[in-house]
Amino acid sequence: MKILKLFLVIFFIFPLNNLKADNEVLKNKITKNLRCLICQGQSVYDSDSEFANSLKIVVDNKINEGLSENQIYSYFQSKYGDWILYDPLFNKNTYFLWLLPLLIFFVGGAIIFNKFLKKQK
Repeated sequence: MKILKLFLVIFFIFPLNNLKADNEVLKNKITKNLRCLICQGQSVYDSDSEFANSLKIVVDNKINEGLSENQIYSYFQSKYGDWILYDPLFNKNTYFLWLLPLLIFFVGGAIIFNKFLKKQK
């Protein structure tokens, strides 16, 4: 009987601790991607301003409500705009931001390749 009680305690305690750890990891990931509007050079995770502390509480509450990472980002985007995210989502307003590095890479590669071919001749 003691073994059964011990098994039940272990069975119910470990998943709860694991869930709390997962929530903490998710909270840290989200707050590292949110920009502190007061500090502007720091993420919410790194900042100790009142604004950042209130956002940490909001993120924690949203996670406890069962919202996903993208839903939480959407909530903050609707409230503060795209600028609050360090890593903005891919949409019609940000596609140029995401595709510009690829464009620069290919144009630069073409220029280098062209110079290399001219040097070979």
